Formats: sequence, C-alpha cells, structure tokens
Amino acid sequence: MMLATFLIGLREGLEASLIIGILLAHVRKVGQPGAVSKIWWGVGLAVSISVVLGAILTFGRYGLSFKGQEIIGGSLSLLAVAMVTGMVMWMMTSGQNMKKDLEASANASMVRGAAWGIFWLAFISVAREGLETTIMIWGWASTWPAFIGALLGILTAVGLGILLYRGVLRFNLGAFFTWTGGFLIIMAAGILAYGIHDLQEAAVLPGPFSGAPITPTNFRTGEVLVGFDASPFWMAAYPFGWAWDVSESVAPDGILAAFAKGTIGWTPQMSWLEVSAWLLYLAIVVPLFIRKVRAQRAVRKASTPKEIVT
Repeated sequence: MMLATFLIGLREGLEASLIIGILLAHVRKVGQPGAVSKIWWGVGLAVSISVVLGAILTFGRYGLSFKGQEIIGGSLSLLAVAMVTGMVMWMMTSGQNMKKDLEASANASMVRGAAWGIFWLAFISVAREGLETTIMIWGWASTWPAFIGALLGILTAVGLGILLYRGVLRFNLGAFFTWTGGFLIIMAAGILAYGIHDLQEAAVLPGPFSGAPITPTNFRTGEVLVGFDASPFWMAAYPFGWAWDVSESVAPDGILAAFAKGTIGWTPQMSWLEVSAWLLYLAIVVPLFIRKVRAQRAVRKASTPKEIVT
C-alpha cells in the first residue's frame, strides 16, 4: 500500500512541479518577475484546499455510520478510478505539448489580468493535481502507511522538480510517465475492485455481505458459495458470491496480502463482482493505453530528423 501511494504522490507531485517550473521559467523569460509571487500564492492556496479536503474526508467520516463510511469510500474509489484513467490517458496524448500550452495560457492570462491571471493558472493547475491525489488516496487507502507513502512521493517529486528546474538533473520524462502510467492503470483496476467491495459491504450493490435473497448460499449450511469450492454448487456462486476465499492460507492483514492489494488489487477474499469489474476494466483500458503508447512512439519517430545519405 505504501509503495502504491508513493507512486501516486510521486507522479502527481512531479506533474505539478513541472507545471510550476514551466510557469516560473516563462514569466522570468518574458520579463515579468512580479508574476512569480502570484504563482506561489496560487500554489499555496491550491495546496491548502487539498489539505483541507483531506482533513474533511479523514475526520468527517468518523461521525458517520459504518454504512455511510463504506458508501463514501466506495464512491470516492470509483471517482478515483475515473480520475486516474483520465489523467494517464491525457498525459499520453496532450502531455507532450504541456510546455507550449502552458506558456500560451500564461501569456494570455498576464495580458488579461495584469499578472493576476497567472495566479489563477497556477492555482487551477496545482489544485487539479492536489485534488486528484487527495481523492485517490483517501478513497482507497486511508491508513497512516498510505499517507506516509504519498507524502514521501510528493516530497521526492518536489526535490526532482527543483533539480530539473535548475538543470542539475535530466531524465526521460516521456518514459517515466509511460511506465508509471501503465502501473497506475493496474492499480486503478485494484481501486475499482476495492470500491465495489465497499459498496457491497454497504448493501448498495448485491453481494456476499448483503444477505439479500439473490446472494447465493448453500441451502444446507446457509454459507455464501465460493467460486472455487469443490462442491457442485461452485457455478452458482456467480455473480454475487465469493470468487475465492483463501483467508486461512494467506492472512488478510499480512505483508503478502497488503503488498498484493497495494499493487494489483488482489485480496485473499474477493467477490465475483469485484473480480469481474477488475477484469473488465483491464480488458478495456489496457488496449487503449497500449494504442496510445504506440501512437506516441510513432509521432516521436516521425519527428526525429532522419540522416541524409549522399
């Protein structure tokens, strides 16, 4: 879990750091040093709002019932999946033009608002990354190790951003966002399964927790059917029973289970609805991501000057 949130904080923080670095370099380049303070005011306000939202999500849920907490957690998880997927796909298509687009927006903002426009540009850009990070973490992994991992990722990203801005460090940002994007898609499938789990526990979705008439049970023992049970009832477990339950072999609170949940979304006990959502998401999103990676490589290859042979 800590590794997963570290990656989220690192990617989102580095994206925000790059945006701020581009804006700072551009306003100095065009001779607008007075806009620098406006950029930092925008960053400060965006960070403050993200922290406040995190505090509300953390402490606000304590006053809710268990069902209310699970509904909020599940809903935020689904929102996080949409945000992660959109962010990854956007970076694969528009991310390569980020510098040019930001500089154009900065010029337009300074013309319209006498440098205060740059405040709003910095605020909106950083607030978007901050809110995405907050919702992804609080909707999926609201534990102290997860928060620490995210904080370490953000601090690392800030350090890398400073080094990149000063020209001390250079690395292939395209490759970085491609590899982390692929890993985040796998994580997003796990977040989706986790959100389905929460909504099933809250009885918003049918499943093995609800005790509803459609929950498949063994008519002799009353136990919810398990997908890989050796009994002749295993086929009847789909779609609202357990896909598997290996809790006796793999401790749910053990290191292996925590690592598997924080990377690929696997837990020792998963319902068929969780597994189906996980597989369906990957079946749709992974081919789209691979297609965008190939298209991006084709664009880079076409834009690379070819050696002229005489």
